Amino acid sequence: MSKKIKVMVIDDSMLIRQVLTKELSKFPEIEIIAQASNPIEAKPLILKHKPDVITLDIEMPKMDGLTFLPILQKFYPVPVVMLSTLTEQGSKAAIEALRKGAVEVMHKPAGGSFLALNRVIDEIAFKIKAAAASKKAVIKPIKTDRKISFTGVSSSNKLVIAIGASTGGTEALRFLFKHLPGNLPPIVITQHMPESFTASFANSLNDNSEVTVAECTDSFDLRPGIALVARGGKHMIVKKRPLGYQSLAVAGEPVCHQCPSVDVMFDSVAKVVGQNSIGVILTGMGADGARGMLAMRNAGAFTIAQDEKSCVVFGMPKEAIALGGAMHTLPLEKIPDAIISAVKLKSKSQRQPALATK
Repeated sequence: MSKKIKVMVIDDSMLIRQVLTKELSKFPEIEIIAQASNPIEAKPLILKHKPDVITLDIEMPKMDGLTFLPILQKFYPVPVVMLSTLTEQGSKAAIEALRKGAVEVMHKPAGGSFLALNRVIDEIAFKIKAAAASKKAVIKPIKTDRKISFTGVSSSNKLVIAIGASTGGTEALRFLFKHLPGNLPPIVITQHMPESFTASFANSLNDNSEVTVAECTDSFDLRPGIALVARGGKHMIVKKRPLGYQSLAVAGEPVCHQCPSVDVMFDSVAKVVGQNSIGVILTGMGADGARGMLAMRNAGAFTIAQDEKSCVVFGMPKEAIALGGAMHTLPLEKIPDAIISAVKLKSKSQRQPALATK
């Protein structure tokens, strides 16, 4: 029998603590070893029980979760799943928590209705398992005085870049977009994240990128220099339009336990864009995106998987590599250059005159 994941719950709501303890204990892989109502109460319990994963509320008396998180990471580094409210303020706090070292974020269920939300419990359990499997990624810095850039990609090109990520992906994407030029072909992104968090995440990417980043809330024409993040709770697909492509947010059942799903996005790109696409799969738990990346490669796309050393969780890239979907496996710091090289290669092939046929 495999070792159980020892989990500690820190939340000021007694109801949330009780329900999390009761419902999560039903999973054979998980053991709730302690609970606390605030970080001050939690400190001695953490040292005593040495949890493998902590679920941490953001809004608490005496010390809030955002204040406690960096202290925890300094003195007792442990994977943390943050629970946040559905408010705009809560969403921004959740994104800040990821920047401060949280592995995952999750909606904080409110009131007694939580008792009936089995899917939310399943999601929290999945995130706990992902957190337990996580590690510190090794990413070599790119010199700040070296700006990656290129020319020759016109606004009329038909290329699309598709990127999928999950656990650890928010910071991987932040690194990636910090080092990408603003004149790239259109980019579509599926990052596993709850509804209401994706808008804040897209805004945070936009603030630190030459590429314009926005949440795909409905339908958007894909244009060079723009990246669209799939909305939490909706799949994102790419459709053909007369002069290019369009992204759509569509309702649907979870695929690989995820909505949005990387597989759904990659499959649409494979069918619609085909050989004029570039696919990238980054750090994440599970297998979402592996089959879709294989479909992209079979359609003629240029495909890249992040390597194990630079991943927080080497799950999704590993599965894509195992299926044969990834043409190249690279550390995160080399992926910006690889994307640019792929764009140049695809752009050049588009400009080649077609061979005459008899």
